[in-house]
Amino acid sequence: MKKSRTFYSTYNTITSVIGNVIAIAIGFIAQTFFIKLMGNEYLGLNSLFSNVITLLCIADLGLGTSIIYKLYEPIAVDNKNRIKSLLDFYKKCYRYIALFILIVGFIITFFIEFIVADVTININIKVIYILFLLNTVASYIMAYKRSLIYAYQRNYIINIVHLIYVIVVNSLQILVLFLTKNYYLYLIIRIICTLTENIVLTFICNREYKDIIVINAEKISKEDKDDIFQKMKAMLYHRLGNFFVNGTDNIIISKFLGIIYVGLYSNYYMIISGVQVIFTQVITSTTASVGNLLVTESDEVCFNVFKKIRFLNFWIATFSGTAILVIMDSFIKIWLGNNYILSYWVLFVLVFNYFQKTMRTTYGTFKDAAGIFYEDRMVPIIESILNIVFSLIFVKLFGLAGVFLGTLMSGFILWGYGYPKYVYKKVLKGNYLNYTKETLGYILLFIIIAFSTYYLSIKINIFKGFTCFIINCIISFIIPNVLLLIIFRKTDNFIYYRDMLFNRIKRK
Repeated sequence: MKKSRTFYSTYNTITSVIGNVIAIAIGFIAQTFFIKLMGNEYLGLNSLFSNVITLLCIADLGLGTSIIYKLYEPIAVDNKNRIKSLLDFYKKCYRYIALFILIVGFIITFFIEFIVADVTININIKVIYILFLLNTVASYIMAYKRSLIYAYQRNYIINIVHLIYVIVVNSLQILVLFLTKNYYLYLIIRIICTLTENIVLTFICNREYKDIIVINAEKISKEDKDDIFQKMKAMLYHRLGNFFVNGTDNIIISKFLGIIYVGLYSNYYMIISGVQVIFTQVITSTTASVGNLLVTESDEVCFNVFKKIRFLNFWIATFSGTAILVIMDSFIKIWLGNNYILSYWVLFVLVFNYFQKTMRTTYGTFKDAAGIFYEDRMVPIIESILNIVFSLIFVKLFGLAGVFLGTLMSGFILWGYGYPKYVYKKVLKGNYLNYTKETLGYILLFIIIAFSTYYLSIKINIFKGFTCFIINCIISFIIPNVLLLIIFRKTDNFIYYRDMLFNRIKRK
């Protein structure tokens, strides 16, 4: 029996959330061991080289996203020949991309010491970077079949396999550090596990989709190739923009403030990005279903679904952002100690940045599902230029907080131009006035709820240590959710989710 969009979205969401919660818990354990055994400078190198490698990943030009978008239609009509042609094209492209990344990445090796400042540990920086590079190249080997699993809305398979990978790689890395403290071996293990994960997913794909294995595939049509290349050209802008917005912070911090600050920030980043991954997966796991929705349903139905998903997105972003603001410092203190605490101003900017990035998820989901890549190609370029300019100015004025303030300020180009024009109006047929009122209303509500809860936590919580952390958790769980319930209890969007939850409970 053919499964519904709701069925797959639910499975994908559940496995994604559970998997990411476990992965984050394992990540905390692994990072704790890493800091205790290796120190903050090694942690800073980990974060810095991860950002540098992000630049090389621009080379795939969003090919995976473009292919997945092209697969929605032939899968919907069960056109297996066209599916085979697209996958065969994808496989060939990925081979060239992996080779390109290897060559360009090796050239960058000769300049890597330019961005690494104040390193006192005795280690070969170039060898470490090359191991990061090899892991990235390994991630492209046999990885193209993931797109087939994803396009068939079976993300839960990828989620389960990746969770096993996370458990295995972190366990082996912790064991190696505990026994040898050998950083080179630590990175080699990750390369081996990355290859193994791709082999397992390839085996599963071959077994599940035997009739679509790429053998004697027809040549891809000129129409499909031209459309993919157009989207890839557009995705170059998006990839570059994404790197310069999200991938340059650690480079700027390393160059202007030192590698130690990269390490300190990486602890906050791990927590914030972990929370963001968990909660945004609730929304992004619906991308394939939204792609099917946009192909098969009317504009009115699509817009109603969008409003419901965006409302859920806002509730999640507000609750989780408030929790980060209230809990972060007390958690860092009991986890690592007072020496790892950053200033309140840094935390405030990071939290607001988290909120605006998390609120992008619904718009990004509909934009990707609709194949809007070429039309808004200049938006991420403008955003990236603004980010670098603002960050370089503000780091001189405000230090570490200034780097993230620059990222925050640059994001408003999306909210003020990209999303209203290319998603709200083009895809959803809405109007600018409603978009402005709804967006500003959500931002204002978040500010009121987040800082009211934070102020209350300071006034109520007079304890220290673990007791302080527990009380902050209770406050951040109750207060924002109660306020949101009071504000939205009579709205159609809230009633929809309330009824859906009650109906599922009754069925059980």
